[in-house]
Amino acid sequence: MSSGKKPRPEPVDTPAAKAWLARLSADYRVERGRCVVSHEHEGPLRLLKSLYPEGAGLCHSVLVHPPSGLVGGDTLDIRLTLAPQAHALITTPGATRFYRSPQGTPAVQRVAARLEEGTRLEWLPLEAIAYPGCEALNHARFELAPGAELLAWDITALGLPGADQPFDQGRFTQHLEIPGQWLERGTLAASDAVLMDGPLGLAGQRCLGTLVFAAGEGISRERRERALEAVRALIDADPLLRTMAGATAAQDRVLVVRVLGPVVEPVFQLLRACWARWRHELWGLPANLPRLWSM
Repeated sequence: MSSGKKPRPEPVDTPAAKAWLARLSADYRVERGRCVVSHEHEGPLRLLKSLYPEGAGLCHSVLVHPPSGLVGGDTLDIRLTLAPQAHALITTPGATRFYRSPQGTPAVQRVAARLEEGTRLEWLPLEAIAYPGCEALNHARFELAPGAELLAWDITALGLPGADQPFDQGRFTQHLEIPGQWLERGTLAASDAVLMDGPLGLAGQRCLGTLVFAAGEGISRERRERALEAVRALIDADPLLRTMAGATAAQDRVLVVRVLGPVVEPVFQLLRACWARWRHELWGLPANLPRLWSM
């Protein structure tokens, strides 16, 4: 995937480089049967107007960061709250680019979401691209009340293979947390040959994706097994990625699909298909793709 916007130029190696701080808070709630959102922002981070391609009860939002990329010292701080019974789908118009950080200071994207009782959140940003030499932290934390459910993914591309710029230096740290249920944190360091190229690491692949379905209370065994069987069938049918993807129940509240691939496109296509299947199997909803994904 790629953005139609011109990306922010990469920084020059000067100590005077300016750091950017961008904050956004968005609160979703139901008013007279319609899911609405109010939001505040500081700096270059915006929510475009609300869209309702699936009816008034489901609010589609497009999260826009006009500079399109981060350098060392930049921070994106995103805070989301869903009031009872709200359902929001949030995506982005293009990739988030973590450019090289000449001074070694990390660039940070931080997402904190609180889902109250009976809510549904679909957090589906396009990929994060780790440029050679970046120092990056991609941090996401989702708090789920009983009855709340989450469909979220993370897709990370290391380097720029199309431009012959391998991820040969830099570090990318990922943090994904559902408090009291699940925590993953790891650093992808270009200098770690065992991790980057070993059979128990990335095995030479440079794109990795994770799709998570999580619930604020236990998912029944029948529901878990039905959901896992559905996405495993999709994985088995993929001739390129079936040996590099898998689905499992991390515990009785969290289902996970993981996939490795050489580039973004096949990873995105498989996760998109798995998201659509889980949407149908777990929520009884059709796979209405955001229009941005086909642009």
